[in-house]
Amino acid sequence: MDVRIRPLVRDDSAAVGRIFFLAVHEGTRTAYTAAERLAWAGETIDLASWATRVAQLQGRVAELNGEPVGVMTIDARGYIDLAFVLPSCAGRGIGARLLRACAARAADLGATALSAHASLVARPFFEAQGWHVEAQEIVERRGVPLRRFRMTGPLPTDR
Repeated sequence: MDVRIRPLVRDDSAAVGRIFFLAVHEGTRTAYTAAERLAWAGETIDLASWATRVAQLQGRVAELNGEPVGVMTIDARGYIDLAFVLPSCAGRGIGARLLRACAARAADLGATALSAHASLVARPFFEAQGWHVEAQEIVERRGVPLRRFRMTGPLPTDR
């Protein structure tokens, strides 16, 4: 498996939108209802919205044989906003590699810990990386309540 981790760039917006859309609609089927997935990710990929959003984020993209298959974003406080891998590539360690790369970037920016709002599907991934739940939350998207978890994790020391 030839996975490469590289910085997120503006031109990644369509790929990020696709990864997010498929990860939500296909990858969370066992945890969220169709109505919840639709409220979360919409009916289609809004390319203009993703172009605007990606332009404001920094993070890392995982490529498999030159194609984007995962994305994770990080800010200077260590907050992970997006953390998604294509369902067809899940379980291959891509998320863990993205997390290590983003944690290193956060440490370079001065962060002392990591945090995220994790879905029902992402929670076990983060827990396997040594994170813990701070609180369960209910957020509303398009009038539909969605359960998620506020989680925190350490910055890896093996950088």
